[in-house]
Amino acid sequence: MTIASAPKKRTRIQAQNEAKIIRAALDVFSTHGYRGSTVDQIADTAGMSKANVLYYFNKKQDIYGAVLARTLDVWLDPLDEMNPDGNPIDELWQYAQRKLQMSREAPRASRLFANEILQGAPVIRSFLHHELKELVHRKCQVMQGWINDGKLAPVTPLHVLFLIWSATQHYADFDPQIQALHDADDNTLYHDAERTLKTILTRGLAP
Repeated sequence: MTIASAPKKRTRIQAQNEAKIIRAALDVFSTHGYRGSTVDQIADTAGMSKANVLYYFNKKQDIYGAVLARTLDVWLDPLDEMNPDGNPIDELWQYAQRKLQMSREAPRASRLFANEILQGAPVIRSFLHHELKELVHRKCQVMQGWINDGKLAPVTPLHVLFLIWSATQHYADFDPQIQALHDADDNTLYHDAERTLKTILTRGLAP
């Protein structure tokens, strides 16, 4: 399987229907996994017929690829926007803050990505080794430059990114465990998470 996106040339109605299918598929795939999901489930969730869904995407694999492609675009934007000319501590905190916000607002996307990785990344393996690796390498070079200039603590940039990913996506991927252990409402949960993460990152990364 490869990541497949919907055709570029399409009418407004077609674009709306494709978006509806992708939203429904995200819900189904993130709940049941790739193997446990069917086109019928996606069609029912989208409120469309199976034949109509297959008009836009030839098979389940194509829908899955389109959902992952959309998810990756959204999830990589915050990292890509990290400004080399900005204040290092502020840039890293703002990135972590956006990742935490995305975990709260789009938990299904995070869980879908996590499930794909746990399955050995059959669809996005090439993406991980090329596009993602290139982006991460560029941002690690930026962070290393900040370290060399004495603007950041002497840490390993790649592990800073790993730390941010694990400390933010955890709230989406392990939601049942968090809900079992946390007694307050979600607003309190994320307020406390943000305050704690900000303290650790801004103090720990200060030169």
